[in-house]
This record gives sequence, C-alpha cells and structure tokens, in this order.
Amino acid sequence: MTKIPAATLVLLALATRLFAFEVSPDRFKQAADYSRERRGFSLVVMQHDKVVFEKYEDAPGEPHKIYSGTKAFWVMAALAAVNDGLLSLDERVCDTITEWKNDPRKRRIRVRQLLDFTDGIEPASFLHGDGIADRNRIAINLPLVAEPGARFMYGPAHLQIFDELLRRKLASRGEGTFDYLEKKVLRPLGLGRIDYKKDAAGNPLLATGFKLTARQWLRMGVLLLHRGSYEGRVVVPAGLFNECLQPSVANPAFGLGMWLNREARSSAAREPDIENLLELKWYQPNWDHVCFCRDAPADMFVSLGSGYQRLYVIPSLDLIVLRQGLDAKFSDAAFLRILLGR
Repeated sequence: MTKIPAATLVLLALATRLFAFEVSPDRFKQAADYSRERRGFSLVVMQHDKVVFEKYEDAPGEPHKIYSGTKAFWVMAALAAVNDGLLSLDERVCDTITEWKNDPRKRRIRVRQLLDFTDGIEPASFLHGDGIADRNRIAINLPLVAEPGARFMYGPAHLQIFDELLRRKLASRGEGTFDYLEKKVLRPLGLGRIDYKKDAAGNPLLATGFKLTARQWLRMGVLLLHRGSYEGRVVVPAGLFNECLQPSVANPAFGLGMWLNREARSSAAREPDIENLLELKWYQPNWDHVCFCRDAPADMFVSLGSGYQRLYVIPSLDLIVLRQGLDAKFSDAAFLRILLGR
C-alpha cells in the first residue's frame, strides 16, 4: 500500500473543506437578516478575492468605528518594524524603555508579550478616555499585576507601551509612529492618512479609534488572508506574518492582536461570548478551549471590535466575512453556522 505524504494529506483536507463550501445567496441573506435583527448594518462576503455578497442597512460609503479592529493595523506595523530590523519580538522591552532596567520583573518583559497581552502590566482601560495628557508616560509607569507570560489581560496599556518603544526606535529618523503606520500599512492598503485618536502629547491610541467603511476595512481582511500581502505587494513577509497566529500559553484563543478559532478542533471546545469575557476583571475569565464556532474551520482567525464588529478570515475556504453593527447581543457561533451552512 502506497503511503500518502503528510503534506499531501494536509492539502487534501484543505481542498475538501474548500469545495464543501458553496456560495449561497440565500444563506448569505439569512446571515444578513440575523445580523440586521441584532442591529447590524454592514455585511460583506468575499471569496477568491471577489465580493460575492454585500448588504447595507445604511449608506455603503459611511465610515463607522471599528473599535479594536484598529489593533490589527498596528500589529502589522509592528511586524513591518521587525522586518525592517528596528526591533525583535523577543528582545527585552527594557533595552529601549530603560526606566524598566532596575525593576526585576519588568525587565523580563519581551516585545512579543506587549503584542499578545501577557506582559503582566495592569491593562488600564481608562487609557481609552479623552483628555489624557500622555498615554505613553502613564502606561510605562503602570504596575505589574501578574508575572510576565502568566496571564492574558485585555486592555490598551500593552499597545501603548509598544507605541512608546516604537517611538523611541524611530526618534533617530525623525519619524513618528503614526507616520510609520501610514507608510508601512495604510498607504499599501490604499488608505492613506485617516483620522485617529491621540492624546495631548500627540501619541496615537493603538487599541482603538479608527473609523472605516466596510470596503476600507475589507482591505485589511485581504492583507490578512494573503498572509501579509496586498494586491501583490508584500507588507509583511508570510513567515513573519505567521507569528500573529501563534497563541500564548495564557490564552490559546489569542495570538498577536488576532483572535483564533483553533480550539474548535478540541472535543472540549467552548463558545462563550468573547465580548462578555472581556468585560470581566483581568483575573476572572477562563480562556481554556475558547473558540468562536465549533463548526467553523479551526484555521479561522478574527479581528474583533467592540459592539460585535467582526472581520473573520478563513484561509482554508479562501473566505473573508465582514460584519459591522451597533452594540446589540450577537452570537458569532450562530451567525457563522448560518453563513457557512453548518
């Protein structure tokens, strides 16, 4: 009996799942109805780089807040900085933020932990607020509330510390962090300069703040689906992009700024409302075996924004699904089962 190579089996499995999915306007309409009944106003489905379904409850060109969907743009900028040799994911933060060198615990924090939110720093949701003089200064002085690497804590502090690190790295070039984001990510996506939230010192808020139309946000989905490339232009090399999809021990449902469905393959998989978990204190959520949908492919990953803003990316189906809406109860699992016909 001829033994089939493991790589061939993987390709066959992916192909089986790919051809098992069929474009269905009726099913997409049902998913759009489900979304609309829960105050959704945009739904776009793209497969093989073509929009196969599009439904709006308001003007198609109207920009809306994507909230934490903003994070994906900054993570791409972080990986571009790695590719440029500005930094390494595994370098110590204290080598740049030297104020931490005399702190026996903070000096152990790595750049990667700022991006997967396991640095142990107090998450400080108050940094989302207006009227703050200098978010970066506040963030780097926040206390450690857990050992680095031990706990996942969702909040703006981690990315604000990364902004300060990147700001210092770029200082010799006379370049700001948003300038870098614009050059490395926004312009390649054809977005140019967009409005963003900043403090009195001019520091951008990395955790949230972007307002985009559905079609504009969809461009990020294309970049993610193509593992760091957009319309033939490499923004982040594919091998480096894969770092986004590596979960931490503290939270197997989260990589570098991306939410993962990988636990869907587990017999113990759970489908909690992730936004409800994020409303809890950092020490309360149980992240074991969390997934978005047990019946969606395990390779799906998601850029998530508050109020159930979603950018689902499913490489094995060559599929992107974008949903925008107001803050009303919405089930990722129910929505995906309708849309995927599972």
